[in-house]
Amino acid sequence: MYPDAYIRYLIHFHTDRDYFECHEILEEHWKKDGYKKVWVVLIQIAVALYHHRRGNGQGALRMMRKALSLLQKEQKAVRELGLDEQRLAKQLERYIERIAQNEAYKSIELPVCDETLRKMCQAICDERGLSWGKASDMSDVFLIHKHKLRDRSDVIAAREEKKKSKELPNQ
Repeated sequence: MYPDAYIRYLIHFHTDRDYFECHEILEEHWKKDGYKKVWVVLIQIAVALYHHRRGNGQGALRMMRKALSLLQKEQKAVRELGLDEQRLAKQLERYIERIAQNEAYKSIELPVCDETLRKMCQAICDERGLSWGKASDMSDVFLIHKHKLRDRSDVIAAREEKKKSKELPNQ
């Protein structure tokens, strides 16, 4: 019914609050799913929260405004993902005010209105011992600064291989 990547996004978004992982999961899905803009809305929300939690208010504000603007164009698609698009728009508006007023980061829950989706996510959480709706662990330095601290050796190695293959003369 819903793509696996979306379910994984929702689980991370509402349990460990790994917004960086949310971005990674949906960006990959977005590319495979024809670059549908509805995925960008959710990616931008995660990125905005990632920035805000790290203290980057300007980046958070810019990204949250983009998410709200795109949400207004993608309302039907958001609804088809089992989210209440009207509540989500109001939630983003309130969060934009939080950021603009230099208020601290606060975890949010996306307004899931499809009971089947909610139960599916809850079952996964129960199976994995995860708590849906748990606040972000502000003492987890890796989670907060993941883009700087993650292991990127595989990405770097792949880039080096690509660079070497371009340098080889055609035979």
